[in-house]
Amino acid sequence: MTRMHRKYICILLVVLGQQFQLDVLDAAERTKHVLAIGIDGLRTDALDAANTPNIDALKKNGSFSNQCKILGSRYQKNDTISGPGWTSYLTGVWADKHGVHDNEFGGRRINRYPHMFNLLKQQYPDYRTASFIDWFPIDKYIVSKADVRVGFEAHGSDGYTVFDKDIADRAVKVLAEQDVRATMVYFGATDENGHRFGFHPSVPQYMKAIETVDQHVGRLMKAIASRSDYEREDWLVVISSDHGGEGKGHGSGHDVPTIHNIYLIVSGDSAVKGKFKNQVYLVDLVATALTHLDVAIKPEWQLDGKPVGLLPRQQ
Repeated sequence: MTRMHRKYICILLVVLGQQFQLDVLDAAERTKHVLAIGIDGLRTDALDAANTPNIDALKKNGSFSNQCKILGSRYQKNDTISGPGWTSYLTGVWADKHGVHDNEFGGRRINRYPHMFNLLKQQYPDYRTASFIDWFPIDKYIVSKADVRVGFEAHGSDGYTVFDKDIADRAVKVLAEQDVRATMVYFGATDENGHRFGFHPSVPQYMKAIETVDQHVGRLMKAIASRSDYEREDWLVVISSDHGGEGKGHGSGHDVPTIHNIYLIVSGDSAVKGKFKNQVYLVDLVATALTHLDVAIKPEWQLDGKPVGLLPRQQ
């Protein structure tokens, strides 16, 4: 190698190093945003078998597990149904703390262990949040501090199919046009079809419901990408569920893997890529979302979860 060649290589390395530093700086300066997507009654092997290109793309661009647990090792006395599941999803603590053991929400302690929007607002009161829900008890009993709050009570045999689309329509508009830092979007048609026809990859109605939700997810992602400041934003998308299913139900599923194992997906530029190497839990979602949003997690919150799937600069 000649002296001239060595000189050119050194110049190239310096330029590349400077560009790398600029890229890191740009990433650090981008504003942080979170989209949490909840898909009720999503059985893991059904998602694996379904035609879901949008969710597949999110998995590819992040960390994921199909063995995320809806019950912790410390406490497992709540039923494996929506009330305790979604409360754990949104508060980051198990049922012995939040007090929700069934779908009646009796004994709830949401004031003590609040929705993650409440925790976000404690440190960043000006951050705007949005919630889109069509299983009304979530909106009624759990949601707090949402600046945009859409809650429906679906009725009829196809109620959730209809309202899921309405939920997606409204969420798309807000995500595309408004300055929201944390957004929660819930879809219920998967669980509705599981109860009516069966929670299994062999059930066409159940699989169609999953694939329809995937189309909604694709619309949400397009809305985010259309934002005027998108290039200056760092979006983390987290997807999970409250439980899986077996037969036409999911109650008392403590020892049934197809019920107590769910998906957790943590996706975006700030996410590690590939399968989670360690066990992850439903309550990890809140700690992960808050950490991405640069919220300092306080010991007095007593969160049971931990941040997972984020690049080392955030953990």
